[in-house]
Amino acid sequence: MVYDTLLKAAAETIRLIGADSKHLGAETGVIAILHTWGQTLTHHPHAHCLVPGGGIAPGGSWVHCRPGFFLSVRVLSRLYRRLFLERLQAAFDNTKLQFFGHVAHLVEPAPFGRQLNALRKLEWVLYAKRPFAGPEQVLAYLGRYTTPPP
Repeated sequence: MVYDTLLKAAAETIRLIGADSKHLGAETGVIAILHTWGQTLTHHPHAHCLVPGGGIAPGGSWVHCRPGFFLSVRVLSRLYRRLFLERLQAAFDNTKLQFFGHVAHLVEPAPFGRQLNALRKLEWVLYAKRPFAGPEQVLAYLGRYTTPPP
């Protein structure tokens, strides 16, 4: 449930900000890959997203993003935080979440609410960059995370 929410909130964030005329003003796409570990191989769920450098405008023409800039990282991170936490709250309200171990106490509404309030106050880190290489290398990178070894 949480991983699904993480990926769907990421995709919705990119689509909503991309469609906004203050930003790109176009329908853009996204491929999101779930990672459940960090660099030190500790549990750290996060999404890696591959997006095109533009999108399709309402009239059907291609709109390029500004050179070296897709969308505002600050705007993306704040909308993502809001969407993710709203969906997490909805899942909690509908008893779709289960808690174990050191987070078992979050099954109660008060501790869960305090945890979400603390998360709302944090600046969430979102990192965006151009690929270092061409499309073939990007697809090879994604392939390593989406297909099992032979």
